[in-house]
Amino acid sequence: MPVQHFLTLDDLPKSTLLGLIERAIELKALVKQGAIYEPLKNKTLAMIFSKSSTRTRVSFEVGMRQLGGGALNLSPNDSQLGRGEAIEDTAKVVSSMTDGIMIRTSEHAIAQTLARNSSAPVINGLTDDYHPCQLLADLQTLRELRGDIQGATIAWIGDGNNVCNSFMNAARIFDFTLNVATPQGFEPVAEFLAPNTNNVSVFANARDAVTQADVVVTDTWASMGQEQEKAERERAFAEYQVNDALMGLANKDAIFMHCLPAYRGVEVSASVIDGPQSAVFQEAENRLHAQKALLELLLI
Repeated sequence: MPVQHFLTLDDLPKSTLLGLIERAIELKALVKQGAIYEPLKNKTLAMIFSKSSTRTRVSFEVGMRQLGGGALNLSPNDSQLGRGEAIEDTAKVVSSMTDGIMIRTSEHAIAQTLARNSSAPVINGLTDDYHPCQLLADLQTLRELRGDIQGATIAWIGDGNNVCNSFMNAARIFDFTLNVATPQGFEPVAEFLAPNTNNVSVFANARDAVTQADVVVTDTWASMGQEQEKAERERAFAEYQVNDALMGLANKDAIFMHCLPAYRGVEVSASVIDGPQSAVFQEAENRLHAQKALLELLLI
């Protein structure tokens, strides 16, 4: 039987993704009740980090512990990956000793190569192209706050980055409209936009994208590895800050989301991220519960 990996949302059918979201809500309730649920007892998740992390590391490590298993952190600085060992060799060795591998890296091809050579499930904890685990948490949050997302309008304001790519996939899979507003030169790459054009529209003006939206989402303008472009990007994105005026164009009950880390006064105003429409910290917590549902599915 082939190993089931999770590198993009398209690796699982819609019915399974919907089941994961509902299961995440159930697992969250168990935590709030103080219930002990350990289906992954004696299971181990290897976590490969070549990019820094807060939410991804904490959520996977705590998730494995709550499910009765353990997590092993591997970084290039303290493993043979940092000395040039082939990713194919790492995959074969690590997967022979563990029950799953989570990788957070730059090139998506690295995650794909790891998966091709792994005898255990591989989970994409973030690459430059996709961030599917973030979307599981986002979809769980929206399910909790507004129910069915089919037919909704979500506005993505900012860079056409990895989270945006996964949001575009989600728009096609779950049949909602995604309005992407980004400056010229920062639009989603055609390769990632093309499969999703029936559900995605690209705007040059943030106001047009946000008008009558049900959800407004943004992200940092300079992702990891783009720090040297920060000043240039802040100039290019100056008209794309999500503030009270922009949120005022969305529906009155619109939800604001951000995958964090956030920079108040840059891509979002403090009044929005800390305001009553913000679901940012519920969204962040849901990384734990959504990923526990994923771990339960893949590792049992």
